[in-house]
Amino acid sequence: MTIGLICALPQELAHLCDLMGDVDVVHHAHTSFETGTLDGREVVVAGTGMGKVNAALVTTLLIHGFGCRTIVFSGVAGGLDPDLNVGDVIVAERVVQHDAGLIENEQLQTYQAGHVPFINPTDRLGYDVDPALLGKVRAALEGLRLPALSTRAGGQGRPARIAYGTVLSGDQYLHSVPTRDRLHAQFGGRAVEMEGGAVAQVAEAFGAEWLVIRALSDLAGEDSRFEFDQFAGEVAAASCAVLRALLPVL
Repeated sequence: MTIGLICALPQELAHLCDLMGDVDVVHHAHTSFETGTLDGREVVVAGTGMGKVNAALVTTLLIHGFGCRTIVFSGVAGGLDPDLNVGDVIVAERVVQHDAGLIENEQLQTYQAGHVPFINPTDRLGYDVDPALLGKVRAALEGLRLPALSTRAGGQGRPARIAYGTVLSGDQYLHSVPTRDRLHAQFGGRAVEMEGGAVAQVAEAFGAEWLVIRALSDLAGEDSRFEFDQFAGEVAAASCAVLRALLPVL
């Protein structure tokens, strides 16, 4: 079964493409789809570009055009949880599109994407990873050790951690401590990014499995734009290492 592997940024994509063998490239829309093998598995690797629309477009093409039944988004994210540090890797158990919902009295009431409370109400919020798949992921990553970030990238000598939890998606780059703290408190979000919620929504519509793996490139605060530039390439390598450890069970 062919696995679809997607990233948003060139720094993320380069780690995967450099490892592939027998590559053939197909172009659709704004994206190059590289088909080949990675660690003995048939894969299609594609860069989405940033944001939920781009992610939805590429996910649709991978499933409908290339027959991928598992979609994995691997890349970087901003950290929301104060217990986590730059370089740590989050495997999503659940994703929530935090910017979708109802605006009333100048406040956003986050609601399930594609729904409005008084038109097509639902009690659901977010998308959960298939429990059986998550169980295989946890077993495969048990005992996996990731290297510490280099001193150049701000490492402090401790190995990067692998954690699980809720990842938030929205079409905004977060550069605000108050918003970071609110999102963590409101949703229990451990990381924030711009694509995973759309990947999950599209994959579920097609009945495909999905995973979101995110290494923290910044802490989504006042220095996040500078942290991202400094750390993104190196922490993307950690996300790639986790993905490769999971390929045998996908």
